[in-house]
Amino acid sequence: MSSRENRELHAHGDEELCEAGMDLYARALQEGSVRSHEGEAAPCLLDLGLLHSDTDDEKRLVPTAPTVALPRLLGAFDERIAEERRREARLAKAFEPLMRIEGSHTAGADTPTIRVLHGKGRIDLAIAESLATASEELLAIQPHNGLASKTLGAALDRDQALLDRGARIRTLYQHPVRHTPPVIARYELLQGDVEARTLDEVTERLLVIDRTVAFVAASKDRTAALEVRTPALLTFFVTTFERLWRLATPMHPEAVHRPSLNGITPRQHAIAALLVEGHTDAAIADRLGLNIRTARVHIAKLATTLGSESRAQLGYLIGRSGILEQDR
Repeated sequence: MSSRENRELHAHGDEELCEAGMDLYARALQEGSVRSHEGEAAPCLLDLGLLHSDTDDEKRLVPTAPTVALPRLLGAFDERIAEERRREARLAKAFEPLMRIEGSHTAGADTPTIRVLHGKGRIDLAIAESLATASEELLAIQPHNGLASKTLGAALDRDQALLDRGARIRTLYQHPVRHTPPVIARYELLQGDVEARTLDEVTERLLVIDRTVAFVAASKDRTAALEVRTPALLTFFVTTFERLWRLATPMHPEAVHRPSLNGITPRQHAIAALLVEGHTDAAIADRLGLNIRTARVHIAKLATTLGSESRAQLGYLIGRSGILEQDR
């Protein structure tokens, strides 16, 4: 078999090695080197840089240490992924003006659509374009996730421009945001018809703009979203928002502080309800927008208030105290 035929036989991706290649590479690592002609049986090792010529003996091949080879190969994957992302962005940009073209000969041109958006940059661009032409209302649900100051600064200018056009903004957050200085400062700067309220739990991120388009988070890390223009779904989103809004506690422009009941704070009350449902500390923290350490501090304070000495006893004492029934 010729050298070329042998290479074609063993051609495969960087993420895998043939059995012959694995065996030869393992032996080279164990023995320190192998004979040069043995490399012809697994040319993939040379192509991937796992074997290279011995500078002291041209008839031998020495192995590249796995700790060196693996990061190099992973780096190549990262670069390919980055290039795919760049290609995706270029393609999306090229199609953006085409998406606005309407015509009777275009299939489905008059059909409401749900469009999948990938990449934070693409999502932000679509939201910004929709807000740029909005003039009536923005409804937003924003789960607590740290809320970076840089993101808030960019949104501040965008939202103020919307308010300047006479639109109204209403936003629902989780209760921890009430104690987040960047958010409080943001609302002190905004001028216009803007309100914010908070709840223990909210849905995933949702934006409804002029009740004609909505953006819904489609992944936990917010790198994917749905752009929705279907009237039935828009009506559902608005109805859901309005019902949550009525249940929420005002935060801006005039904050309302929730009272404690029998020494149990509202935060501890929410935690108690999730504890009796059997949720873990991590699940409770995630649902209430807390970090797990803060959640455990609240659980410990709740246990102290009720006189509990164990997790099992805490659930029993919550039930016996009647605090959940009292709330209802």
